[in-house]
Amino acid sequence: MMPDVVDGAPTVLIVEDSENTAATLEIALLGIPGLTVLIASSAVEALRILNGPGPAIRAIVTDLNMPRMDGFELIRRVRADRRLAATPIIVVSADTDPATPERIAQLGVSGFFPKPYSPAQVRRKLEQILR
Repeated sequence: MMPDVVDGAPTVLIVEDSENTAATLEIALLGIPGLTVLIASSAVEALRILNGPGPAIRAIVTDLNMPRMDGFELIRRVRADRRLAATPIIVVSADTDPATPERIAQLGVSGFFPKPYSPAQVRRKLEQILR
């Protein structure tokens, strides 16, 4: 187990290819006491973390528009995996397609925050989920 992960502390995975956005989200989420935050810069890396030996991921905060594999595909794969299917997923995205909210609702996400969003709102939503 990684030394910076506190036993029993919930771990949240941020999946975001923009370093600035990932950093902003991380700062907001670390406002939750005892939370551990991991960052994946791609959906491919996120799946490696989710399927790896590290701490159990309690929730995922993901972007939709990323290179190689988009957030829709990541969510589909998480939902199709028996061990991960129940993991809450929050989507933060600049996606302006009017069909997007419906598409991700069908994939069973816990929250959708279109950019520009308030990182504090994302944190509040996550706090509700982790309770």
